[in-house]
Amino acid sequence: MSFEKLGLRAELLKALAQKGYARPTPIQAQAIPAILGGKDVLGGAQTGTGKTAAFALPILQQFSEMRAQGKGPRALVLAPTRELAAQVCDSFQTYGKRLNLRSHVVFGGVGINPQIKTLSQGIDVLIATPGRLLDLSGRRAVDFRNLECLVLDEADRMLDMGFIHDIRKILKLIPAKRQNLLFSATYSPDIKRLSEDILKRPEMIEVARRNTAAETVAQSAYQVQKNQKRILLSQLAQDGNWEQALVFTRTKHGANRLATQLASDGIDSAAIHGNKSQAARERALSAFKNRSVRVLVATDIAARGLDIQDLPFVINYELPNVPEDYVHRIGRTGRAGKDGQAISLVSQEENKLLWRIEKLLGRKIDFVGDEKSFKANAKHQSKTSRSGSKPKNRSTSKGSQSRQSGNRNGSEGGEERNAKPRKWNRGESNRQPGSRHRKRRPALSKNGGSEGGPKPPNRFRKFLSKRAQASAR
Repeated sequence: MSFEKLGLRAELLKALAQKGYARPTPIQAQAIPAILGGKDVLGGAQTGTGKTAAFALPILQQFSEMRAQGKGPRALVLAPTRELAAQVCDSFQTYGKRLNLRSHVVFGGVGINPQIKTLSQGIDVLIATPGRLLDLSGRRAVDFRNLECLVLDEADRMLDMGFIHDIRKILKLIPAKRQNLLFSATYSPDIKRLSEDILKRPEMIEVARRNTAAETVAQSAYQVQKNQKRILLSQLAQDGNWEQALVFTRTKHGANRLATQLASDGIDSAAIHGNKSQAARERALSAFKNRSVRVLVATDIAARGLDIQDLPFVINYELPNVPEDYVHRIGRTGRAGKDGQAISLVSQEENKLLWRIEKLLGRKIDFVGDEKSFKANAKHQSKTSRSGSKPKNRSTSKGSQSRQSGNRNGSEGGEERNAKPRKWNRGESNRQPGSRHRKRRPALSKNGGSEGGPKPPNRFRKFLSKRAQASAR
């Protein structure tokens, strides 16, 4: 089947041809006719299968055939993250560039006044994150009276991020009579309840088994110690001459640290996460897309909505706590029917997480690589690494060898003393040799001397004798 047979306008067909899309994906082939027919749709498909075009194309087709009655948006698309919202807006603008339709995106992290000004000039399609949309509504900057269509994109992610209350507030602000479209890569009981509340006799479209990764993604894993992950990642990137790789970590701090370490290894890297400003996130993403940065280290904020053309590698530096997030992560590669690779670095502590992911996928993820040879290579690289970080053990740092040996010149005699440490004498100290704690003084006897030791100094003798006389009285 071709896009022409779906009844799309010539302007849309030209935009698709310029993007290199000749045939619709399964989700597009089923969703576009249903949406053009005015039906509510519940669409489920693997990430990277073209869900955005599945609702963007028919919405643009419908609006191009009817003139707007006011300045308010005619379609509202809710997305969970800034990156996904911006990506959806870019798709609307790309497909509809030959149509006299206006699309705009609003999200937090940037100034609200420019957004208010744009909305006041009139708009056809509004793409928004829930929080910023409620802020604009509170300022009466959005008029929903002409709204005809509501789209919930990546609905499962919005529920995971706790947007359900914001969504219900928005539902009270928009007209009850509208077309509703709900798209999600994964299904859950919460999604089912939400669809029952919003959709009316929906067209169910599911083109693949739920919660599965695309078949075009080759999945593999390395069993590696936690403190050896970065060395292995650098080795894989340099040996494989990677030009582009998206690396996922669990924490924002971990993303920053790993990007810095990879840069010190000679691999151009950048980090993207929720603590970065919107401008910084856009710069990092732009540098990664134009390949001036080889590795983009990200948290799960980038697991949805990043459409990077021909991305060859996705690396799970740390496995996600939620198995469904693994599906979204590796969905950044192998998109639009192209091949991709997903590699997971699994420590011993993460084996349980891997088992849960395999249970969700219904398949095993094969381990690859020779662990023994890697450990030998990793041991060598750990000594010659250009990480620039301070050594954890002071004895391995330069200039500390003399301190360790007890000789400023690092003599052989000092090294021999370190090789054969003297035994711990309980009477001498309650700490092992080398402790920073002072040695205990020998216990004093009643006659002013120490038990089994010499008498105390003369300056204490008079004081102790007076103390003994006072106690006798």
